[in-house]
Amino acid sequence: MDLARIPQLKHSNSDNFFLLSGPCAIEGEEMALRIAERIVTVTDKLKIPYVFKGSFKKANRSRVDSFTGIGDEKALKILRKVSETFEVPTVTDIHQNSDAEMAAEYVDVLQIPAFLVRQTDLVVAAAETGKVVNLKKGQFMSPESMKHAVTKVTDSGNQQVMITDRGTMFGYQDMVVDFRGIPTMKAYAPVVLDVTHSLQQPNQSSGVTGGRPDMIETIARAGIATGVDGLFMETHFDPSIAKSDGANMLHLDHLEKLLGNLVALRKVVNGLG
Repeated sequence: MDLARIPQLKHSNSDNFFLLSGPCAIEGEEMALRIAERIVTVTDKLKIPYVFKGSFKKANRSRVDSFTGIGDEKALKILRKVSETFEVPTVTDIHQNSDAEMAAEYVDVLQIPAFLVRQTDLVVAAAETGKVVNLKKGQFMSPESMKHAVTKVTDSGNQQVMITDRGTMFGYQDMVVDFRGIPTMKAYAPVVLDVTHSLQQPNQSSGVTGGRPDMIETIARAGIATGVDGLFMETHFDPSIAKSDGANMLHLDHLEKLLGNLVALRKVVNGLG
């Protein structure tokens, strides 16, 4: 995959990792623009190629009363406004075949959720839009099996594909990252490490997913040391009020220091040859 083909992606020649980051879900225009402005400021300062992330709807919820979105078209229009306002590309996840064509009108990267990455029709529908496709590795899948998901995209005539590792189920209520899988999957496509989702603690009795945000920098540093091409991190100016995945989000106030440390580490890793 050629990063330079992602529309409006800045700093693609900086030799830095690239970043997919934003809120878990689009909760409204003001919050999306506020978060995007802060991340754009930081990534421009550090010369990190940046893609704004926000889900236009949340289909995978533990409870029927969980937040699912503000309306598909309304949220997608907000994603477009973020892109136009800050001149950055955007990514959102899709859940059914009809989402692919609809979302492709508004965003630059279509993301296949981990629990749907084996759904052939969905993957092919995303690929056939011609957009970059981000395949999240299933929590139940081996790194080696992601080769077949990538092949579904390329066999559909789309070479613009990447893989995101978001951890593997460990028992019923925890996730772990097997860093041995990073070089394995890099043989198939560029690899992104989803730092915040890797720290989820799903299947809690409350029906609300838990998390370990205190481990975000630990996992992110390990990913950079292992040679990931990009990082994925959800962030919010107040995770305690986020309508989705607040328990494992990075507080926006901590983003600049974390990314600065990771850029420094990346330089060391690059220097090792």
